[in-house]
Amino acid sequence: MVSYLAVIFAYVVWGATSPVMKYALTDIPPFVLLFIRFFGASLILLPFTWKEITQIKSKIIPNLLIGSVGGIAVAVSLFFIGLTLAPSINAGVIGSLGPLLLYLMSLRVLHEKPHPEILRGMLVALAGILVIILAPLLQSDIIHSESHALGLSAFLGNLAFVGATIFSVLLPIENKKISGSIRPLTLTVVQFGIASLCVFPFMIPELAHWSVKDMTPNAWVGVLYGIFFASLGAFVALNFALKKLHVQDTAIFHYVSPIVAVLVAYPLLGERPDIFFVIGAVFVAVGIYIAEKHPHMHKIKKRMRGR
Repeated sequence: MVSYLAVIFAYVVWGATSPVMKYALTDIPPFVLLFIRFFGASLILLPFTWKEITQIKSKIIPNLLIGSVGGIAVAVSLFFIGLTLAPSINAGVIGSLGPLLLYLMSLRVLHEKPHPEILRGMLVALAGILVIILAPLLQSDIIHSESHALGLSAFLGNLAFVGATIFSVLLPIENKKISGSIRPLTLTVVQFGIASLCVFPFMIPELAHWSVKDMTPNAWVGVLYGIFFASLGAFVALNFALKKLHVQDTAIFHYVSPIVAVLVAYPLLGERPDIFFVIGAVFVAVGIYIAEKHPHMHKIKKRMRGR
């Protein structure tokens, strides 16, 4: 029960992360916020994990690197870039494809052929995602260049969310492989340390036009929430849960995040779901339902548990 509560906590926190981070990004550059978030979280926990870090086995280093670079640094960077360009509520719905991507990766691991009905569900969900991704272009007025530029910007932001979703799948898969060899707290510190090194070069150019004296209440909200909730709290909770649960068992809770994002984004940012968002979300929900309910999906999950 505690493991499931930890997973729910992680995805609730991450659901609220998109509007909270967008709120902060009005006053702080994305890679500056990313570096502070990753480095701050790892620095706080370093004294409690240093001895274990020096004893990490070399055989798990490749998994650490893949999870840190791809699943955190690249995924969260794309996520932040998306937030600067597109509505934050889009991130949650687009991110709902994550569990289906896990399924596709499980097929690759098990060398099985995908079932037609599950594929139909994925295609329905993908249609919904495409509605949301393309909505900015459909709504923009090509005649008015400003409107078209805003539409193109939001479209690119949605594509960044797609990229973030694809790379984020690497984190639970790689962390599950090494969950028996390293404590959740130590794993979190190491991965955030590596991620902070990855984003550091991209932060340097931003410091040319921003400094600590430019910190505002909005920026502080992003920094504090990013370090203590989105980083320390959520990642430690998920890594703790992965010691007891299987990756496929945690995936279903991913669907909590889009709901939380909408509930937080409206009062914080004034973002309201438009007709394209609603249509896309319905398609995604129906597609996920079709895919998740099929017995073959459960068969795959059971076989994945045996690995």
